[in-house]
Amino acid sequence: YQIPFTGTLENLRKEFYGEFYQYQEQSVTDLKLIFKKIEPFITQPKFFHTRSSYNIIQVKPEPKKLNLTELQKEFGSLIASTIRFETETLSEYQRNEILDSAIGYYRGNLVIVDTDTTFIYDDDYQELLAFIEFANLQHLELQYFDRLLDQKLNKIYESGGSQSIPLQAYFPFLDNMTDPVATLGKLKVDISVITERLEGSIKIAGDPYYSEFYEQLIKKLEIKVWQDSIERKLDIIKDVLLIYQHKTDVIRENILEVLIVILIFIELVIGILHYVKGA
Repeated sequence: YQIPFTGTLENLRKEFYGEFYQYQEQSVTDLKLIFKKIEPFITQPKFFHTRSSYNIIQVKPEPKKLNLTELQKEFGSLIASTIRFETETLSEYQRNEILDSAIGYYRGNLVIVDTDTTFIYDDDYQELLAFIEFANLQHLELQYFDRLLDQKLNKIYESGGSQSIPLQAYFPFLDNMTDPVATLGKLKVDISVITERLEGSIKIAGDPYYSEFYEQLIKKLEIKVWQDSIERKLDIIKDVLLIYQHKTDVIRENILEVLIVILIFIELVIGILHYVKGA
């Protein structure tokens, strides 16, 4: 949503959270309409499984009225508290921490990236919006995968770590797709492929400004933290799969040994019967 605002930064700070909450609610209504249209074309559709949002405050620079130094000095506290959804002035430590992370390319522009909001003091901001949109998409997808892995792993934990093996798993020539642990293995592959695509989908070569901006977004949205969490859970799944596979292999070997013994016994019985008839 793009919402025009005319007024002072003080008024913006007072109204910012209210506007944010209003459009959060509006987004649910709009998404329900979209969901109804695409639902017939989705396998196992679920509405509102998880969501992620991010805000941008873009201010048109007016260097003749206010230069960049004056903006930071006079309105730094207002900017810092606004992007944190606070109506009161933040402590000097918090204010300085937020403002010290500011970046810019030209002399008169300023970009402050924070956890929920980015403040942009620049006319040329469309490319920055594209980076923000993509980072927010990454954040959403990683949250979804992390939650999905939690649900799958909880089933294993609830069973006490002893996953029962279905009958068809004892025979390698039978279809094993109904096995829940095998499903975890497929899920591990799917998530690994998608996360690798996410990491390689943006290439910022030879542009330090956009690289720095994107790195700030990754840090503030804790993308790496979510990725590490998913990697740890995928490692747990890998261990579960190895234990499961070892258990299955042992059972198959035992079944094979029993079958060999049965075959030898049958051959022995047939041989004795032939000998008795011949005698």
